[in-house]
Amino acid sequence: MSDVEALRAHADRIRASGVLGRSPLMQRLFDFLLECSAQNRAPKEIEVAVDAFGKGAEFDVSQDAMVRVYIHKLRRKLEEFYAGPGAGEPVRLSIPKGEYRFVIESAAAPVAEEEPVEEAAPPARRPQWLWPVVGAALAINAIVLAVLLFRFSPQADEFESVRQSPIWSPLLNEQRSVFIVVGDYYIFGETDETMEVRRLVREFDINSRQDLEKHLKVNPELADKYMDLELAYLPTAAAFALREVMPVLAPANRRVRLVTMSQLNPAVIKSADIVYVGYLSGLGMLGDVVFSGSRLSVGDSFDELVDSATQRRYISQAASAPIRGERNFHDYGYFATFAGPSGNRIIVIAGTRDVAAMHMAETLTDPSALQTLMAKAGNAPGFEALYEVYGMDKLNLDGKLLLTSPLDSTRIWTGEAAERHAGIATASPAAPSQ
Repeated sequence: MSDVEALRAHADRIRASGVLGRSPLMQRLFDFLLECSAQNRAPKEIEVAVDAFGKGAEFDVSQDAMVRVYIHKLRRKLEEFYAGPGAGEPVRLSIPKGEYRFVIESAAAPVAEEEPVEEAAPPARRPQWLWPVVGAALAINAIVLAVLLFRFSPQADEFESVRQSPIWSPLLNEQRSVFIVVGDYYIFGETDETMEVRRLVREFDINSRQDLEKHLKVNPELADKYMDLELAYLPTAAAFALREVMPVLAPANRRVRLVTMSQLNPAVIKSADIVYVGYLSGLGMLGDVVFSGSRLSVGDSFDELVDSATQRRYISQAASAPIRGERNFHDYGYFATFAGPSGNRIIVIAGTRDVAAMHMAETLTDPSALQTLMAKAGNAPGFEALYEVYGMDKLNLDGKLLLTSPLDSTRIWTGEAAERHAGIATASPAAPSQ
């Protein structure tokens, strides 16, 4: 078999694997580079734009990074192929740095360093998606600052009584790793016909790059419209909550790890102690666990909680208050503590929105508030609590404990709690909203 025949046969296996997806532009780019490689020709960037993507001769590659972006995406597709269905291939296709063609190399050869995707010249005005990215970066920086303050500032004795609480002491007296999990939100870009990102998109059903790829397989007409930007954003409350929680865990310093929900490995839930901080809507894989044994359930949105025992609905005003021009509103905070499947501890400090999440972090690190909570819960080993939080603008002013309810961790992990919860939820008609 000639080199060209081997090249085409290898390309056929890549196509057949489905790794290229259904994007017509990606298919055309792959075929164009294949033909150029078969002819031992290395086209220029403008040739790729014109011949593969149908651009006009006036297309300015210095102002539009479309070709470089798609080359970057094609490299990632090839990496996926060789990490999956093509793992056993003796050779592999690669795109050399600075060139627009395929070459065949041994699978044992080091993978060529990926060519950086150069940025197009900045437009006259900032893209609409820039400020959300800046906001996300600031939130992440705030969390890093909170971690640094935790590690390098002296710890006040005022936390000693907090650490002795039945809520926190198990985490400090054991040798398990402690994962502080911050609820984050995956976002992706929506592009125009030139592949320039025009806005950022947040979809509740798309929470990772893998979710986006699955969505595009089901909706191939969106393949050239949505782009993974490897971005996520964090709620403002996360930094404030970490500032409160980190000093309490100071004695477990070397065992504490900080991760986002999108980074959480499911195996960690089984083996490590977990402290979740964030929105209820950011609970991710922990959400099913927590609410399977809860007397509360999520209503029409994560701004609404429903008490299955009384059918009372608790609806946060945090989202609607700015629209109505009101400065004062009430929000809802949620707390849960229960044993994990291997005797580890899981703690959830959450709120429907920022002011509630901040208030819950303050409550769980305040000796007096903790004492009140434990007295109400009756020192149960596992329980949940709901708070009504009063806010003004972005400040949490005060809060009131509304209810506590025991959580049976055995039932949570065996699924019995979910069955019992479903029975209660359907036992009586819904009450009017609060």
